[in-house]
Amino acid sequence: MSGITIRAVRPDDKERIVRAFRALDRRSVYLRFFSYKKELADEELRRVTECDGVSVARLVATVGSGDREIIVGLGEYARSGAAAEIAFAVEEDFQGRGIASRLLRQLADIARASGVARFEADVLAENTPMLAVLRNSGLRVRTSQGQGVVHATLFLTSDDV
Repeated sequence: MSGITIRAVRPDDKERIVRAFRALDRRSVYLRFFSYKKELADEELRRVTECDGVSVARLVATVGSGDREIIVGLGEYARSGAAAEIAFAVEEDFQGRGIASRLLRQLADIARASGVARFEADVLAENTPMLAVLRNSGLRVRTSQGQGVVHATLFLTSDDV
């Protein structure tokens, strides 16, 4: 997929992330956060742009460069022991282009190198595109469902079941 760059989030991405969040439609915000919100709180924005790449890793998908660079997707994991919780958001005009899959693959590579054995994700059952990304990731996946939420475990190592 030409024109899309995947890179680590940087502290100078704050304004780009605010613009990207505002570009998401209401439904995408709900599918990502399980609630509607109009803005990211200052603390959320600070957390998004400050990560160590080991216990927390965040990648952005961008188009353009320099002053014209626009964030169109974000993938992240937050580690807790041998597991890490993952989450993604991709701007509507860029959905269906494999961006979340690319973010997931790169996050999995980073996580494996840091000793993470599995990813955990809670996805609204109605979010079928995200569930398809997880199912088609090439990783072994175990799912359970309750109260409209699918809990997915993706195994990053061959010795984990």
